[in-house]
Amino acid sequence: MPQSNRIEKVAIIGATGRIGKHIAEELLQTGKHTVTALIRPDTNLASLPAGIQKSNPVDFNDPNQESLTAALAGQHFLIITLSITAPPDLHSAIVRAAVKAGVRWIMPNVYGPDVFDEGLQKDVEVFAKGWQQCVEIERLGASYVACVCGFWYEWSLALGEPWFGFDVKGRKVTLFDDGERKVGVSTWRQCGRAVARLLSLPVEKEGEGVCLERWRNKGFCFSSFRVSQRDMLESLNRVLGTGEGDWEIRRQGTVDRMKEGREELGRGETTGFVKTMYSRVFFQSGEGDYEGRKGVSNGILGLPEESLDEATARVVQMVESGWTPFG
Repeated sequence: MPQSNRIEKVAIIGATGRIGKHIAEELLQTGKHTVTALIRPDTNLASLPAGIQKSNPVDFNDPNQESLTAALAGQHFLIITLSITAPPDLHSAIVRAAVKAGVRWIMPNVYGPDVFDEGLQKDVEVFAKGWQQCVEIERLGASYVACVCGFWYEWSLALGEPWFGFDVKGRKVTLFDDGERKVGVSTWRQCGRAVARLLSLPVEKEGEGVCLERWRNKGFCFSSFRVSQRDMLESLNRVLGTGEGDWEIRRQGTVDRMKEGREELGRGETTGFVKTMYSRVFFQSGEGDYEGRKGVSNGILGLPEESLDEATARVVQMVESGWTPFG
C-alpha cells in the first residue's frame, strides 16, 4: 500500500482500447494519479490519451514476462483490459508478473454482468472465467476489485440482433420473452468515471468516508441505466422519431434463444457465443438485474445520472456512420 494512503501510480494494459481509453482519460482528469500505459513495440502512440506516461515496450509473449515485471515495478494499481481474442493464458501471466513486481491491487479483465453470480458462472463459460481470474489474484497474494457494470450499452445496442436483439438500421427487433426484463447496463463514459472515482478514494478509511478497502476482493457494482428492451425501443423511437409500427418485431424465449446460441457455438459461429451470453443475462430469474438484487455504488461515488436518450443518440450515430469494431 502506498504510504500516502492513496493510489497514486496506476498502470493500464489496453489504454488505447474501448474501455481502457475511457478509464485512462478519466483518471488523468482527476489530477490525482500518474497513469502509465503499458505498451507493445507496435502500439500506436498517437492513439494514447494525452498526458499519459508510457512504459518501455513490453514483450507480452515472453514466457518469463521480464519486461512486463520491470514495467510494473513501483505501481500501486494495475488495470487489465484485454480483447476477447487475447490468448487464454495471457491474463494469468500478467497477474503473476504484477504480483512478482509488488503490485498490491489489480482490476481484472472483468467488465460486464455479475460474474460472482453462481447461476451465470454455471451457464456461461466466460462468466466462470471472469470469476476464476478474480480468485487467482487473491490466491497469489494481491487484492482485486472487479467491475460489475453490465453490458456496455452503446456497444450492445449498435452491434446488431445477436446482442440486445436490435437491428437499428433495419428497424427490426427480437424481444426476449416479453421484452420487459430489466438489466443493468453502463456506457463507456460511466465506466471510466466510476473507476477514476474509485481509485481517488483513500485506500484505508479516513474519518467517516468510504475507502477502497470497502471493495477489496469484491465486485464493484455501478451502472448507467436499469433498462428493459422495451425501454430501449421507446428510447430509439424518441431519438429516431419513429413509432412501434415502424419496427418489425418478433419474440423469442430466452431459454430457446440460449439453446439456439449453444447450437451455433457448436458449429463454430461467433453469434452463438454472443447469443448464449446475452440471452442468459435476460433470463426471467433476474441475474442480469444486479442493481435490483445488490444495489449500486453510484450514489456513494457521486456518479452522474445519465440520459438514456443521449446514449441512444450516440448509438444511432454509430450505426448511421457504419461503425464496426471488427475492422
